[in-house]
Amino acid sequence: MKLALYLPNFRTEVTIKELEDLTDLAEELEFDSVWTLDRIVVPEASDREGLQYSFGMMDGLPNALPVASTGGWFQGYPLLPWLAARTSRIRIGQSIIDTPFRAPGVLAAELATIDHLSNGRLNVGLGAGWMPEEFAAASASHIFPKRHKHVRETIEVLQGVWANEHFEYHGEFADFEPCGFGAKPLQQPRPPIFMSGLKDPLRSAKRITKYDLDGWIGIQDSPEGLGKWRKAIDEQFEEIGSPKRSKDLEICSMIWTVITDTEMDQSDNGVPSNLLVGTEKQLTDRLKAYKEAGMTMPLIWPPFADVPVSKTLDDLKRIKNDIMPKVEAI
Repeated sequence: MKLALYLPNFRTEVTIKELEDLTDLAEELEFDSVWTLDRIVVPEASDREGLQYSFGMMDGLPNALPVASTGGWFQGYPLLPWLAARTSRIRIGQSIIDTPFRAPGVLAAELATIDHLSNGRLNVGLGAGWMPEEFAAASASHIFPKRHKHVRETIEVLQGVWANEHFEYHGEFADFEPCGFGAKPLQQPRPPIFMSGLKDPLRSAKRITKYDLDGWIGIQDSPEGLGKWRKAIDEQFEEIGSPKRSKDLEICSMIWTVITDTEMDQSDNGVPSNLLVGTEKQLTDRLKAYKEAGMTMPLIWPPFADVPVSKTLDDLKRIKNDIMPKVEAI
């Protein structure tokens, strides 16, 4: 099982120095990868739980973001070239890139450049977004009803631009004659592409199988919950006659993580559950269960508030040095 760090760039209060310290330690501890979070805005309505939808459109969460609209968070996408320059071994990515906020051709060219800046260490996470207020702020309200189609077109443009000297595309959201887009990614045939999975296993499975993607990233998934996602992926691979299965992919989930002194209730109550919040033994047992359930890489996610970065730095060391040897022993 690999380990990844989900940088807390989306917090009411966070500093570049804190992001530096976390990134440096993740590389020192030989984590597989470090990921940023994509967030364009926090609407003022969020502060009074007045968003149109609950967080991620997921059950059990409020109609609000866990960060104040007046907060000083950092945009995740511009952090990618910064991470490329700051690190030398660890892979980098964004979980996930909301494609409707970016023109597909521009995104393809920019990601190819970032792959060069990182010497071929880029992972590409893709998703549709979920918050109408954010689409409005990104001048993309017209895309919201068709955001999943935008994801499909973006995948097709990324793969086409990266594989051809000249590429043309004629769709609803991208429509251009044959063009060259500059440098191709260093990674061949392309950087790994991960599909997000928050609500709909079948939709994620169809994207992964149709476009032969490399991984799947969920959020706060229990070991048991991983089963529905892997089952959907396996069924879609079988339906298209592919020999691949979910076991051939990177299976990941973003999970809030804190080591506590006392035991926590880790009952599965959906997304808000304390899945990786608990004592060292509880985290060890949970990670063993994740491994047995087919997870290949948890994205260790410092909570949005109440846990200082100094605590997370200590937790990362304990997870790598004390917990993972026991997990890998099974």
